[in-house]
Amino acid sequence: MPLRNQRMTWLCAVLLMAIMPGCAAKKDDAATTGSSTAASTDTQVEPETTTEPAAKEVADATTEPVATPEAEPKAAAEVTPTETVVAQTPAEPATENKPAPENKPAAPAKAAAAKPLTVDSPLTAGIPGDGPLSTEDVTKWLEDPKNHEVIDFQLPLGMASAQAGIKGIDENPLTLAKIELGRQLYFDTRLSADSTVSCASCHDPEEGFARHTQFGVGIDGQEGGRNSPVSYNRILSDKQFWDGRAESLEAQAVGPIANPIEMGNTHEQAVETLKGIEGYRLQFESIFGDEGVTIDNVGRALASFERVIVTGPAPFDYAENNKRFEDLSDEELAEIKTDDPEFYAEIEQAKKDAEAHPMSESAQRGWVLFFDEKKTDCKACHAGANFSDEQYHNLGVGMDVDEPDLGRFAESNDEKHRGAFKTPTLRNVEFTAPYMHDGSQQTLEEVVEWYAKGGHPNPFLSDKIKKLDLTDQDKADLVAFMKALTGPFPKVERNRLPK
Repeated sequence: MPLRNQRMTWLCAVLLMAIMPGCAAKKDDAATTGSSTAASTDTQVEPETTTEPAAKEVADATTEPVATPEAEPKAAAEVTPTETVVAQTPAEPATENKPAPENKPAAPAKAAAAKPLTVDSPLTAGIPGDGPLSTEDVTKWLEDPKNHEVIDFQLPLGMASAQAGIKGIDENPLTLAKIELGRQLYFDTRLSADSTVSCASCHDPEEGFARHTQFGVGIDGQEGGRNSPVSYNRILSDKQFWDGRAESLEAQAVGPIANPIEMGNTHEQAVETLKGIEGYRLQFESIFGDEGVTIDNVGRALASFERVIVTGPAPFDYAENNKRFEDLSDEELAEIKTDDPEFYAEIEQAKKDAEAHPMSESAQRGWVLFFDEKKTDCKACHAGANFSDEQYHNLGVGMDVDEPDLGRFAESNDEKHRGAFKTPTLRNVEFTAPYMHDGSQQTLEEVVEWYAKGGHPNPFLSDKIKKLDLTDQDKADLVAFMKALTGPFPKVERNRLPK
């Protein structure tokens, strides 16, 4: 039957034979105190470059639903994967090292109401065992050839349509050993000058791989001038930071290490520190051969971990998957059941999944609104499986001051990029407040209001920004739809690091 589609597995389909967990994306640029090296305050200190990932095109935007909402569903059940395969994850964002604007104190945003759901992933679970990693633990791990096999990473339901848009893995193939090394580096504060800040400091799994502060906070409590971008679903992005100045996830990952207001270190000193830790030295030499510990290899390991931090199926994904079969008549279903039992089982499973992870009536109305080209046209920028066009737009945010942040213009010198910043993903967005490149909006309701009023007028306002004629119910429905884009993160081991 023409309706047959290839089966979609759940988040992180991982070659079960030998795989463990990793990390990844960016809420865009801004450093905060904490525990992770890949975070960056999007400072203008240019990171050292590593190989640039191949640019593949992201898949088309998701389809628009029929305008008829279903009945109000029950509370959503916790998402659990049915099968583990290699699921690729995005890399974590770097924070911008721009000084914070003078008249804008970095007040903390309201914390997200709910904690992110997580599911076990062999890619990010860490080397088996408890406590700090001993030399013996590391040696035993590295001796297993399965940990060095290249992983055929598959994106989960919802993200799977963007499989062809994966970035960077041709130049930097994923292996379990490399992902695990990146996981350790992501949470290790020893990469910072005073051992207080890691990548996770600005891109914390507990806070949606972001940080609930207006700006990134780095060494000695210094603040950047941009909000910390998310470090998940980075596998679909090549250029990083709010302004896209890093050409690859690898280049972005090492930027914060040498950023004076983020980790405050130098690349040379960070490399010397890692060489002095036997567990790290052994891993770098096993994975990268004679090159061993170099700053480029630090970037390759961190990027590998971040690429496997991918969001799992959300209620929207289950509803959209089930929608493919809604028009089948009873007669057609009976025929499929007889002629193709396997395909029939797929149809039945899609229905069960949608029922187990329902969208509310409000979210269903929001779904229709979101894709309505005349009323909102949200998909003009929030397009594709990751709900981001990976482009730069001026929304008028921060353009009402004497010297606004010029965003992408500083890199491109293209007038149309003045005040333009990269479109962030909407997946799991309910966990990543505050919003916008300057962290100026505390809630999704504020974000919707901003778009409804048409942003802030300025000569470089994007032609995609227009006033929207929305009722209060419309606005609430759009927020409900965005929350229906929430899926589980892979569970990440954060404490098991080399002695």
